[in-house]
Amino acid sequence: MGMAVPLFYTAEMVRALPDDGKRYETVHGELLVSPAPRPLHQEVISRLQYALTGYLRQHPAGHLFASPADISWGPDVLVQPDLFVVNLDQARTLDWASMQDLLLAIEVLSPSSVRADRFTKRRLYQEVGIPCYWVIDADAQAAEVWTPDAIFPAAVTGELRWAPTGHPPFVISLEELFRPL
Repeated sequence: MGMAVPLFYTAEMVRALPDDGKRYETVHGELLVSPAPRPLHQEVISRLQYALTGYLRQHPAGHLFASPADISWGPDVLVQPDLFVVNLDQARTLDWASMQDLLLAIEVLSPSSVRADRFTKRRLYQEVGIPCYWVIDADAQAAEVWTPDAIFPAAVTGELRWAPTGHPPFVISLEELFRPL
């Protein structure tokens, strides 16, 4: 007889899962499992990370982190955004539990993560009030932007923009983001 699989996962249960190369997250008790990302996914993340790091050095609106991470807003929530910018005071603690105020969250879609990134995690990010959430579709060379009150995403054409309070906007063109190697 097989082992019983829980129907409801807590953050602690997810933290106890094996380190097997997959990404495990839970949103309101739902277990989300993603295999290792594809090279295209990693390349897009790398380009965004490079550009955002340069921007944040000049305009310290927050601090950029990349997954893996351990972001939780409750006992049944544990997420790992691909990239995210955290309030500087919280980032300086270097403690995941203290990082509650994400200023920007970014997910790059993988075939296995579309539902989780576009629906489950997007709704969570809206609930907790993340001011800007980017969903990047590298296969379609497209992006969408979500805000806490949005019913539909803003489809991005041309360039992605993020305007942190008190700082000039960060801008990256989709052409640059999706350029060939």
